[in-house]
Amino acid sequence: MHSVIRLFLLSLRRRENPVVKAEGLSLLSILLLVTMASCKLNRKPGDLTLKPYLFQTAEGEKIDAELGTLIVPENRHNTKSELIKLAFVRLRSIAKNPGPPIVFLAGGPGQPGIEQAKAARSPVILALREVGDVIALDQRGTGLSERNLKCKQRLDYPLNHPANRQDLVAAWKQQAQECASYWKDEGVDLSAYNTNESADDVDALRQALGAERISLLAHSYGTTLAIAVLRRHGEHIQKVIMSGMEAPDQTYKLPSNAQRQLEIIAQLCRSDPTLSQKIPDLVGLLKTVSDHLKNQPVIVVVVDPDTQSKTMVTVSDFDLRLMTAAYIGRETEIKAFPAMLYSMSLGDFSSLAKWALDYRHQQMSAMPFAMDCASGVSRERWTRIEREESGTFLGRDLDFPFPEICAAWGVSELDSTFRSDLNSDVPALFVSGTIDGRTPISNAEEVRKGFRNSTLVIINGAAHSQSLFVGSPRIKDLMLEFMKGSAVSTSRITVTPIEFDPPNPSAN
Repeated sequence: MHSVIRLFLLSLRRRENPVVKAEGLSLLSILLLVTMASCKLNRKPGDLTLKPYLFQTAEGEKIDAELGTLIVPENRHNTKSELIKLAFVRLRSIAKNPGPPIVFLAGGPGQPGIEQAKAARSPVILALREVGDVIALDQRGTGLSERNLKCKQRLDYPLNHPANRQDLVAAWKQQAQECASYWKDEGVDLSAYNTNESADDVDALRQALGAERISLLAHSYGTTLAIAVLRRHGEHIQKVIMSGMEAPDQTYKLPSNAQRQLEIIAQLCRSDPTLSQKIPDLVGLLKTVSDHLKNQPVIVVVVDPDTQSKTMVTVSDFDLRLMTAAYIGRETEIKAFPAMLYSMSLGDFSSLAKWALDYRHQQMSAMPFAMDCASGVSRERWTRIEREESGTFLGRDLDFPFPEICAAWGVSELDSTFRSDLNSDVPALFVSGTIDGRTPISNAEEVRKGFRNSTLVIINGAAHSQSLFVGSPRIKDLMLEFMKGSAVSTSRITVTPIEFDPPNPSAN
């Protein structure tokens, strides 16, 4: 009855609980709490529920589906572990003879799979029903799964203080410690929020659905999870598509890849008739602006979107490096970055200040930090990161606030086997974009060496964004070809070239 007692004691501490009154708990309230806790005690791993669910895409298409829940242990290494509830949506196949179910593994970590499946990726998700049932999973700690580990805390770095690594790390740590303590008091075992446990969740879902095999559709961090599933349960995996490859030992980004991405964006600027005259050397301009901010941080007045009041934000070269790291991976940010940088070179730092305001007040979530801290980094990769740091603009700031933040969460790294190379006979389709600054083509090329039955499709002009899925209808066609067992008909697809935002006329 330890769960009943713990729930009861927790309820006594929660004054905001509607059944807790200032004068104490009524007998009816106590009975209600005990009944609720007893229901939890009656749950067991593998319990599955399904109910009708209307799946509606961002485009308004409505599909009759099923919303499911699955009970799994929070920590499979603890015999007294609490149980948690995973949520998923199953879209039934439209094939006459469906193949194995296809499980969609979203990125982040921390992105809810159900909502991601409804968004821009939905054309691919719905098309794959021609092969088998498609299941969008909210991984542990996210979305509709129990529990969603969002923090009440925000970063709360002072707006009038120029950002620097030491002070910003201290702010991250303070808020992380408070969030970790909160979830610990709630009975959550943060050490159980790691990719190996999630991989076992995927296989538990397979077993609960009675499927001998499943296939995987994974993106970004979802590919990290896919590799863990293959390592631990590969005999039950039919096929796997991995878009925007990030293997377990690629969680920490290489400074050389970021520098190469800056050069790619610079070349695209030189090819743009509007930008080529104003930004002939984007990398050089970036360094010039950074040096200016290093010597003299700038105070900017911006409107706080939460309060709608004007506020002053002091920005530094460290703010610029963090913004650059965030803006060189995905298409929307890449499109905006050169014009923003050009305005900064002329003294307009409003875009940087608005970004810094959002960054310094961002809400935290325990799940992605726990996952990435547990994934860790091999000694060999960390040595390479340190070696590349001095010759690149971003250096280790590309991975900020890692690794320092991990001590605050109290999460240990998984053992080295988790990050080791994987050899697999499972048929695999890798999809990579030529302007993906988060998961470059070299990631897929490195991982693919261990896959004896694989194909790499390169998307010309695709960043780390929806364009890897829907930048061209041909991407969906190739994924269907692969899942249906046909030879993939091409290894290269070109999407619409990126269109940069024009420089602000007022900056001329």
